[in-house]
Amino acid sequence: MFEGRLPDRQQISTLVLTGGVLFGLFLCYLLAVPFLPALVWSFTLAVLFGPVYARVLSATNAPGLSAAIMVAVVAVIVVVPAILVIGTLLTEAVRNATLVSAMVDADSWTRWVDAHPRLAPALRWLDLPELVKAPLAWLAGWSGTFVSVSLSGLISLLLTFYFLFYFFRDQEAILAATRGLLPLSSSEFAVVADRIVNTIFATILGTAAVAALQGALGGAMFWWLGLPAPLLWGVLMGLLAVVPFLGAFVIWAPTAAVLAIQGELGSAAVLTLWGTLVVGVVDNVVYPILVGKRLMLHTVASFIAIAGGLLVFGTPGVVLGPLVVAISLALLDIWRRRIPPDAKAAAGEAKGIQAVAHNQKSPENRAL
Repeated sequence: MFEGRLPDRQQISTLVLTGGVLFGLFLCYLLAVPFLPALVWSFTLAVLFGPVYARVLSATNAPGLSAAIMVAVVAVIVVVPAILVIGTLLTEAVRNATLVSAMVDADSWTRWVDAHPRLAPALRWLDLPELVKAPLAWLAGWSGTFVSVSLSGLISLLLTFYFLFYFFRDQEAILAATRGLLPLSSSEFAVVADRIVNTIFATILGTAAVAALQGALGGAMFWWLGLPAPLLWGVLMGLLAVVPFLGAFVIWAPTAAVLAIQGELGSAAVLTLWGTLVVGVVDNVVYPILVGKRLMLHTVASFIAIAGGLLVFGTPGVVLGPLVVAISLALLDIWRRRIPPDAKAAAGEAKGIQAVAHNQKSPENRAL
């Protein structure tokens, strides 16, 4: 009598359990959001320095000691140079803000406009002094806050190293637990894990390395031409080079235009040629060498992944955006491979029948 109701109860129980799992995962996500930057960067560093950790572990045969050594190594290699460069950058930004503002002040800009009547309408519409004033004021104020080292930034840095230690020490246990929780076979899990590692290496070693090289080349040319704040503009060009369809030209192209308006045609020509033939070509030459087939994302998908990641997740989105897209594509490919061949054949036959029926209903066939 009650045997017929048992499947219904099982289905209801399964639905309730599924809802509970999804709700629990959502709550876990909310709990992890405050620590998302530290988690993303620590995981990224653990993947990048994973081969080095494996060598240290083989030498010491002590996971805890090896993890502690690697955390110290990462701090020396990554954090210390980054703090020194950022401190120098911000100091130069504050020192050169007044100088850059003086180059494009209202009086100078008015004289440039009056000296070029043919370009006057476009130059007045551009209003370069107003464009430069706001970002320079923001940069000067932000730099003062950053130099003082906020408590939240220090806590995030400490949490990054805290998580990094456990990502190193417990990586085998983490992989085993993740493999056991996901409804994937060993081979499918290996595909997803390999896609994650390749995406991180491609994003950091490819995108970041090329962006750093473009910024360095652009800043070097600014320094050689005697332009103010070469380090500042070089770093900005590197940051803009991370975002697809923008790039370093957002900085050097307007600068070349200002030099041409000032009458420094030689410097403007040199900067334009350098930016086009050297800085611009680096992306097309060096990026394929560093990345190769690791990323496996189309240009449009890469743009959505990086730009969308920055908009949604902030700075960690540079890594998290491509990871989300790469994992989604890997899972979609696994799902496609799981479809039985009979189902694929049936779907193909159904499409063929629909096509035949459509052709028979067409006006040409009815006329025949």
